[in-house]
Amino acid sequence: MLTKRAEQWLLRLPGTLQFLELWCKMGTKARPRFFTPREVSTHTTPKDLWVSYLGKVYDLSPLIAKYAGNVLLKPIIEAGGKDISHWFNPKTKDIRTHIDHMTGCLKYYTPQGRFIHIPPPLPRTDWDNSFGRPWWKDSSYEAGILSTKTRFIRIINTMTSQQQVLEVCNEETITEILQRYLPYNSHAASYTWKYKGTNLDMDKTLEENGVHDEDEEFYELRMDAAEYMPYLYLYFNDDLTEF
Repeated sequence: MLTKRAEQWLLRLPGTLQFLELWCKMGTKARPRFFTPREVSTHTTPKDLWVSYLGKVYDLSPLIAKYAGNVLLKPIIEAGGKDISHWFNPKTKDIRTHIDHMTGCLKYYTPQGRFIHIPPPLPRTDWDNSFGRPWWKDSSYEAGILSTKTRFIRIINTMTSQQQVLEVCNEETITEILQRYLPYNSHAASYTWKYKGTNLDMDKTLEENGVHDEDEEFYELRMDAAEYMPYLYLYFNDDLTEF
């Protein structure tokens, strides 16, 4: 199931509403969207601030708006667009802790500075802990999943000879890659997608379709992967489907 935050962001993308409607007609169950680190890195302003941690992407813009003007937002704003997994204990999925040398107590470890929902080091009368779940445990900020590996592909429209290079996530199906391609061709669903003359299964990933990721081999052979990126060919079906 998509979170409300993920749905809001998906609906802002060109053609997404029509795309999701088509998915429903096809009986395809929607799943969380995958994002590349490059996509996350573009959201760095207080009004549009994303971070990633522990494999997921979070839109913290509402958090920034809620606590606007609070000095404890500084470390979070400075982390905008970055992966902050190093803030967390991967086993507990909570902020890292340490023993405070002054009090001998277990405290959150925040070398980047104390931030929202982190208690003060010593008892204070103005500390309000009635906020409920801390933001890093609140799934309502979740926007999607951070890709573990991305790759570049070249899409060629055989009817117009136009070419487009896309960075895609290894986990994405061809249908999800089609969604990325929509801003360049709103009729992308009116084409048959092929690789080396074989029709691609739109519900499978590139790897499952035999479009193997050879980046590691190219690196070991000291070859430029950009010169050998896979080519996907689009053949027009003449039905003018538009998302």
